[in-house]
Amino acid sequence: MTGFDRAELDEMVRRWIAENERCEKLGDWKPLAQMYTVDATYGWNYGPTDEFMAVGRDEIRDLALGQEMEGLEGWQYPYQQFVIDERSGDAIGFWKQVYDTTPRADGSKYTVNGIGGSWFRYGGDYQWSWQRDFFDFGNVSALFLEMMTDKAMSDGMNQRIAKATSGRLPGWYKIGTSPAPLW
Repeated sequence: MTGFDRAELDEMVRRWIAENERCEKLGDWKPLAQMYTVDATYGWNYGPTDEFMAVGRDEIRDLALGQEMEGLEGWQYPYQQFVIDERSGDAIGFWKQVYDTTPRADGSKYTVNGIGGSWFRYGGDYQWSWQRDFFDFGNVSALFLEMMTDKAMSDGMNQRIAKATSGRLPGWYKIGTSPAPLW
């Protein structure tokens, strides 16, 4: 016997992808917050010493989808594949990170190499209760450095990087000190 109806999980993923695409076009990911339970958590690792964690729908909207996505207008995160476990309600979505605004000199798009993805836990009622992102921080850093060298960073991305390097922002924690476990 399964814990969740497979058709419901498939519909959740369909809704999630559609809302992601809509928010990408808007350049505003905050509306995605409606797709999380009130007490959901959403986090990711920022390297060997730091992690990010948003606890509750309001922090997910304001910090994870607001503060952390600020300056990333023009970026797209097309999902490549989802793997769903109806017993646990877990879903893993693999995505790319593609800058669709300014092409490289050769015409290709700035794209983060490596694997990017999100691990979700379904909370019922077409909402996620838990999300953890994973991405190749080394490849993200290398691409951003390439974009800076090529002067391909938008003003918003430059402002985001300046803000992020100025010190610890809300939701940023030393590893092991966040209010919810990363994994």
